[in-house]
Amino acid sequence: MTESSTTSTGLGFDLIKTDGMARRGRLSTAHGDVETPAFMPVGTVGTVKGMMPGSVRETGAQILLGNTYHLMLRPTAERVAQFGGLHKFMNWSGPILTDSGGFQVMSLSDLRTMNEDGVTFKSHLDGRRHHLTPERSMRIQHLLDSNVTMCLDECTPFPATHEVADKSMRMSMRWAQRSRDAFVERPGYGLFGIVQGGVYPDLRADSVKALTDIGFDGYAVGGLAVGEGQQMMFDVLDVTTPLLAADRPRYLMGVGRPGDIIGAVRRGVDMFDCVMPTRSGRTGQAFVRRGVLNIRNARHAHDPRPLDEDCRCPACREYSRGYLHHLFRAGEMLGPMLLTWHNLTYYQDLMADLRRAIEDGCFEQRAAELEAGLALGDHPALPDPLNLKAAPETDKSEEDSSVAIDL
Repeated sequence: MTESSTTSTGLGFDLIKTDGMARRGRLSTAHGDVETPAFMPVGTVGTVKGMMPGSVRETGAQILLGNTYHLMLRPTAERVAQFGGLHKFMNWSGPILTDSGGFQVMSLSDLRTMNEDGVTFKSHLDGRRHHLTPERSMRIQHLLDSNVTMCLDECTPFPATHEVADKSMRMSMRWAQRSRDAFVERPGYGLFGIVQGGVYPDLRADSVKALTDIGFDGYAVGGLAVGEGQQMMFDVLDVTTPLLAADRPRYLMGVGRPGDIIGAVRRGVDMFDCVMPTRSGRTGQAFVRRGVLNIRNARHAHDPRPLDEDCRCPACREYSRGYLHHLFRAGEMLGPMLLTWHNLTYYQDLMADLRRAIEDGCFEQRAAELEAGLALGDHPALPDPLNLKAAPETDKSEEDSSVAIDL
């Protein structure tokens, strides 16, 4: 067990307790504190899809992630600044972290060119050309009023040879220095460096050293959850997180699944983000304590039980599986909204559970229980008392043609 604390010129971070490598901390920003380990819902274009800001807060979320690439294109960072920054624009009073835009730009393989200065790319919206540099990324995130700004980096593709990963990482480190130089220091605001290096331990170590020498308010581990698989991701974390400064927050970008999060907390990670709970909710996938279920499946049509009997969200407190199944089969927007609310609540309850376990000094025991639960799978299906054939699912053409009788 260890207790320590530190503050930097920008963000504050208190390391409250450790249990093995698992860490219980508190990140302090100009817009409030974040208890860690923490999961950040993704609000790509200034909204968590299907959720009001107050509803997001009710799930237990403390901090949101915004997407620099999408916001710089529409409505533009300058427009957001006109409204007083992203917090006021989207009516979210808590902390916000924004990515640098690098991941999305690098994904536009056929629409972008890259050199030492930065990345030139065509907008996926209208085809217009834009040039993103470390300095421009810092300026955009400043205009957005992001509490946690991310350096511009190149997300190394997977798979990549050692030579390719090395070259990519070295440029990202040069961009990290330029990002640091361009970042405007303010109390309660900070800049995170991003560790790269692919799956190669020596490159990850070199990246950590370069970033530590520059000096950041926190450190992210990037370039994972890109197809390498869970075990390889854990292997990279095993050699990376022990090298990171213990007195600064650690952020695993784009992860992920509940089992990934538990394993990463075990390895000393403090912060996570992923579109999975919201995207899955919109497609009928629900995360529960026994794994994942698809509410579209016919087995749920006659089921009076909640998604998860231990969940506090409105979908579980007020509605049956049968009703949620009906909403998705009928193409009603309430279905995706309720499952999104449920999934975000599940993720926030998972993080709270992990925080308590670290505080109580029983992290490994609780982690093992959670992992065992996820492996169980859903409860057996109930028999249908009416033995009815499943109702057909509404398709888009049917939905569009039924406007005249929409009551």
